[in-house]
Amino acid sequence: MQKSILITGCSSGIGLDAAHGMRARGWRVFAACRQQRDCDRLRAQGFDSPRIDYTDTASITTGLAEVLEATGGTLDALFNNGAHGLPGAVEDVPTEGLRHIFETNVFGWHELTRQVIPVMRAQGHGRIVQNSSVLGLVAFPWRGAYVATKYAIEGLTDTLRLELRDTGIKVILIEPGPVTSKLREKAIPIFERFIDWENSALRAKYENSLLRRLYEDSGPDRFELPASAVTDKLARALEAKSPKARYYVTTPTYIAGYLRRVLPTGAIDRILSRV
Repeated sequence: MQKSILITGCSSGIGLDAAHGMRARGWRVFAACRQQRDCDRLRAQGFDSPRIDYTDTASITTGLAEVLEATGGTLDALFNNGAHGLPGAVEDVPTEGLRHIFETNVFGWHELTRQVIPVMRAQGHGRIVQNSSVLGLVAFPWRGAYVATKYAIEGLTDTLRLELRDTGIKVILIEPGPVTSKLREKAIPIFERFIDWENSALRAKYENSLLRRLYEDSGPDRFELPASAVTDKLARALEAKSPKARYYVTTPTYIAGYLRRVLPTGAIDRILSRV
């Protein structure tokens, strides 16, 4: 029988590439998007596309119900992917802003995962794949809010993997570094909503560094890979008989993982403070 996967955040970038890539491998893909217009666009391309907004619990429930109705109540895999950034110094991130990014990047993932687990328990198998980040391994300046959500996902996923160890459900992390996406552009309105950089004690640093990186398209990062690099690892995570707990994507992730294993925190801080 054709295997099924629900992928979130499919309007662009990693999610969109994963939807196309897994469909090409013979999977029935449910390519979820936050906005209805993006769902309509994907349906025009032949996808099943439920609307799932991580900040709207009702949409999570109705979106998953749409998937299960189409499959007869089964789901082989979930790829939690949809997320956004909130650049800015930690001291300038208001609690409201931190709560906002956690709603999308953590709480929504958790809610959807919790609703999927009973389905997978009932059928006796399933794969839950979480799209984390190199920033779930190490912290970068100006990315504190996003780092916090990815650290949270890492912890929840590691714990869930242990708790489901004796079931047929496999829980897997993918940890990309720089990958071609619209994460920078989509972060701009959120930055403008929450970060009062003009009245920050770090205003000069914003002007000399972050604002240029945020607003100016300087082309691909040195180690940037296309979104298909993530899709390749997703396919391995889904189709391997015994999947790994983690799949690194891009050179910076391999470097970060190595640094965490061999260097003291102070040495890592000195390296990352120059990034």
